[in-house]
Amino acid sequence: MSDDLAKRPSGYPAARTVLITACLAALMVSCGREDSAAAAERKLQCAGPGLETIEQRNDAMEKGYVINRRYDCIDRKSFEAVQRQNAATEQARKERAKEISNTAALRAAPALWAAREGFVTTISVPASGTPLPAPPPQLFVRSDYRNAQDRMLAAFVTPDPGDGQKHPAIVWLTGGDSNSLDDFWSEGPLINDQSASAYRKAGLVMMFPTLRGGNTDTGAKEFFFGEVNDVQAAAEHLAKLPYVDAKHIYLGGHSTGGTLALLTAEASTRFAAVFAFGAVSRIDRYPPSLVPDLGAADSPESRLRSPILWLDGLATPTWLIEGAEAPGNREELEAMCAQTRNPAVQCISVPGLDHFSVLGTVSRVIAARLAVANAGVEFSLRQQDFQRAGSN
Repeated sequence: MSDDLAKRPSGYPAARTVLITACLAALMVSCGREDSAAAAERKLQCAGPGLETIEQRNDAMEKGYVINRRYDCIDRKSFEAVQRQNAATEQARKERAKEISNTAALRAAPALWAAREGFVTTISVPASGTPLPAPPPQLFVRSDYRNAQDRMLAAFVTPDPGDGQKHPAIVWLTGGDSNSLDDFWSEGPLINDQSASAYRKAGLVMMFPTLRGGNTDTGAKEFFFGEVNDVQAAAEHLAKLPYVDAKHIYLGGHSTGGTLALLTAEASTRFAAVFAFGAVSRIDRYPPSLVPDLGAADSPESRLRSPILWLDGLATPTWLIEGAEAPGNREELEAMCAQTRNPAVQCISVPGLDHFSVLGTVSRVIAARLAVANAGVEFSLRQQDFQRAGSN
């Protein structure tokens, strides 16, 4: 044994162990404090969890958020700023909607309705004479209505579910010959499903009306004029059904049905909201195979059938919807949206979808939200809801 070792106290190894243990413990406490401080700092800098994928980062940036590069998260300050902006926008929308509602209540009638008063159209085309379809009775039953001409017109509605409840409802106007019905209940593929069955499946009562001169009715077609009155009469009939919530009756239509729905919204305040898919801005956009010659574009016959001229007087919340891709009426949508700043009019152009595929995709979203709208949930539909609809 060396002299140095002989001079060390017998308890030296134990003392060294205690010292090392104390140092490690102090180091762990220090690290723990560091981790705790880092977590607290991250909480101050970030809103929500980290962004783990490129899709999450892109989605955050599309919504206007700034990405905190240090923590790879949504920067808290930008999150709070966007939330404040969204809240302010929503509040302004509500205030403007209230203003529109109050203004509409003071008006004797919407601008288009007033302009139509006393005008007698010269357009009169004989009825189509096509037989009425026969949908499966578990899906639709006859519920005919009387129009302003005191004529009984055929219509089909979803039957009473027998639950003793009042349900929201929608009047739906088909494309093509909107006065007549053929097979309106059979579903097609999502890329071209003309049935609008999403509303029925979501629990809404659906009404498919025929209009003057449609199917077996012996009246005459007026092409987007007298038919406006028929749609309103159909809605009043629907409101009287014991299982329908009269305060939550909506109107929707696709293509020519979308144009007629928009004209009806411009001439009436009957509906809780209107959804016009693929409408045109002016009636002369339709070929002679769909609409007869109405004369010059500035004639009363044309003007009273051209939705773009009456958008500013529209008081009912109305969504103009179209696919952004060809084929379709995207230019018509853009023309109407550029024409008015009426906050009652909302425009949605869906990327990746066309005139036909947009109906099934967007209707699913609308139907789900309308199904709960009469339970105190405010209906909302925005362009941002469909930024990537075509890739779903």
